[in-house]
Amino acid sequence: MNSLIRSGVGYFLSASKQNVRLLSNIATKPDFNKIVNNNKVVVFMKGVPEKPGCGFSNIVCRILKMHGVQFDAHNVLENEEIRNGIKEYSNWPTMPQIFIAGKFVGGCEILMKMHKGGDLIEELKKVGIESELLKQEKK
Repeated sequence: MNSLIRSGVGYFLSASKQNVRLLSNIATKPDFNKIVNNNKVVVFMKGVPEKPGCGFSNIVCRILKMHGVQFDAHNVLENEEIRNGIKEYSNWPTMPQIFIAGKFVGGCEILMKMHKGGDLIEELKKVGIESELLKQEKK
């Protein structure tokens, strides 16, 4: 009987330790709503703008640079919680991921289409960013 009680107590103790671990993990998860609304343009990418870690991240950085956009960049290679969490948050499986005014725009291919079609200039205007390409065109 005593061994049954001890094993039951052991079960509850180990279960409560797991709950504490799970709760502590929840508390440390990044607040993606806050992150994507922290700046007008936010990019989750492999590497950093000065040294992109993949060709797609490089293309996104070059497009944004052409437009003169200053953006918050988050290197997903440095933090697994950010890398996995942003995929879940946006429901998009690949990097880079671009957010404008807190809204998910898409990845590299979508940004390229927006750039080529002129839609990126319009989206940037909506958040108060005048594209450098538009300024040059006006001259």
